[in-house]
Amino acid sequence: MTETPQSPEAERSLLETDIVEIARAQVLEQGKGLDAAQALACLTLPDERLPELLALAHEVRMKWCGPEVEVEGIISLKTGGCPEDCHFCSQSGQFSSPVRAAWLDIPSLVQAAVETARTGATEFCIVAAVRGPDRRLMDQVREGVKAIREAVDINVACSLGMLTQAQVDELAEMGVHRYNHNLETARSHFSHVVTTHSWEERWDTCLMVREAGMELCCGGIVGMGETLEQRAEFAAQLGELAPDEVPLNFLNPRPGTPFSDYPLVEGAEALKTIATFRLALPRTILRYAGGRELTLGDLGTRDGMLGGINAIIVGNYLTTLGRSPEQDLGLLADLKMPIRALSDTL
Repeated sequence: MTETPQSPEAERSLLETDIVEIARAQVLEQGKGLDAAQALACLTLPDERLPELLALAHEVRMKWCGPEVEVEGIISLKTGGCPEDCHFCSQSGQFSSPVRAAWLDIPSLVQAAVETARTGATEFCIVAAVRGPDRRLMDQVREGVKAIREAVDINVACSLGMLTQAQVDELAEMGVHRYNHNLETARSHFSHVVTTHSWEERWDTCLMVREAGMELCCGGIVGMGETLEQRAEFAAQLGELAPDEVPLNFLNPRPGTPFSDYPLVEGAEALKTIATFRLALPRTILRYAGGRELTLGDLGTRDGMLGGINAIIVGNYLTTLGRSPEQDLGLLADLKMPIRALSDTL
């Protein structure tokens, strides 16, 4: 007897019914992240199943990462005037956004690191808006890292664009703890976001960083016109790269950029994305980054902390305002989530 094939609607309903249980067995019990097809199934779950998905993501976070939250502050050493055309970025010199080129002096950099440490943060990231560092920038970073380490007990991370092998080795020798270099989006969508360099160039820098022994921080931005299929693809590609940390940003459309008129990601969609990325990356530090204030607000931010997030940037971002450190630290206290001790990260 020939079995009557199920309709596409019936097959999708079956997948929706089963994907959370599949994830429970595969991710929660075995610690194996979702693949792209499984991630897509989570991203396309109906909104009424969102609480179930968030609860599972929180269980996964607690089992494979623990209850602690890593807190980080970031500051721009070199702002604006970047030659690249990342369509989301107000620091590109190719767009008419109001951000202009500026350099931060070393005493101000040290002061920012000290103030960041006072919030309980264990990580301080030095960022520069460049394609990649030149000799002047590398010398300033060396001076800044040395001055920070002499002034305060905090891990120093850097985000300086694409690197050569020699630059990777130099940063590791300086004592840089972690390097941030985002892939930004799925490989299949990247050319719609950036045209002045390739996704593969970013990938190669990430591989060099990881092989040099520095921790790798690599994530991206949700809401840049990608499809849900591409969002699932991105989650799986990050799973393949296996970074130590994934910062998850939601697009905050900036004036003067090509994405200035893009809509904000809806709250339920953002939370579904957070949970899905946790299930694709069960052992990774998953960090709240830019755009969460607009996309999620206070209540949604709390929901994300209970849906897989286990790290947070406190204070302002590079060119946009964030929540006050007191708000975020108060939220962690309310949720009884301890801040990760510095000794655990050194």
